[in-house]
Amino acid sequence: MSSRTIEKRRRRDNVSGYLFLLPWLIGFFALVAGPVIASGYLSFTDFDLLDTPAWVGFQNYVQLFTQDQHYWNSVRATVLYVVLSVPIRLFVALAFAVLLNRAIRGGHIYKAVLYLPSLLGGSVAIAILWRQIFGGEGLFNSFLALFGITGPSWVSDPNYALLTLIALAAWQFGSPMVIFLAGLQQVPAELNEAASVDGAGAVRRFFSITWPLLTPILFFNLVMQTIVAFQSFTPAFIVSGGTGGPVDSTLFYTLYVYQLGFGQFKMGYASAMAWVLLIGIAIVTAALFYTSRFWVFQAGKNERT
Repeated sequence: MSSRTIEKRRRRDNVSGYLFLLPWLIGFFALVAGPVIASGYLSFTDFDLLDTPAWVGFQNYVQLFTQDQHYWNSVRATVLYVVLSVPIRLFVALAFAVLLNRAIRGGHIYKAVLYLPSLLGGSVAIAILWRQIFGGEGLFNSFLALFGITGPSWVSDPNYALLTLIALAAWQFGSPMVIFLAGLQQVPAELNEAASVDGAGAVRRFFSITWPLLTPILFFNLVMQTIVAFQSFTPAFIVSGGTGGPVDSTLFYTLYVYQLGFGQFKMGYASAMAWVLLIGIAIVTAALFYTSRFWVFQAGKNERT
């Protein structure tokens, strides 16, 4: 076969490949890259969705950091939510993954039941149900009344409202649980058997063998769940009635962006907030990747890097 024929076939294959990629490329540039670039421009403007954007430079960013107390309240609520909900969710997910990794009767049924809340994770219905459960006369207070305890309206009390959203996040542990379970099933059984023969107990085997081999899975879950937590919106919107109250205790960052952009039509200001969030998530993710060298076990090496 001549080189010209080979080159012609290669070009034809390349054209076919790009044609198959074309729908995705159109979607990416029209629905992702385009809006991202547009929001970057709008973040330097005063834009109310009706009039032509007016260039204001860094005014939106200066106002964010120096004049908007609600902005800092949203940062505080979001950071608290991420710092508390992510470790709790991962701990619960790992605990149930370890239990399900054992050969138990009806294990597949338990896996399906425990994963079900994650399938309904972004559901408005679940958020409404959660609001009803933790309301003043909700199911949780009815349970406490059995023991003579009068509980507050958890979703209306600024001291507890955020905790109800953290509890909701912890309840939806199915996704990281499945990933942990897959990692546990990849741990070589012969390593545990050898350690058992040497007299190592279950706890010692877990922390000396299973845990190091599981740290890459933990790192993956940590990064993904952190990003998801920063972008959380629906629970706070439904539980607080869209206000972020009481006293901004559930005013998540994304909820405040929504209020500004689609409630007050400050689209330029909201775009500036969105870009700060993007940069913040990028910094946190980069920090997680940097610190991973100190505690994540890498296969093929004799030490953790």
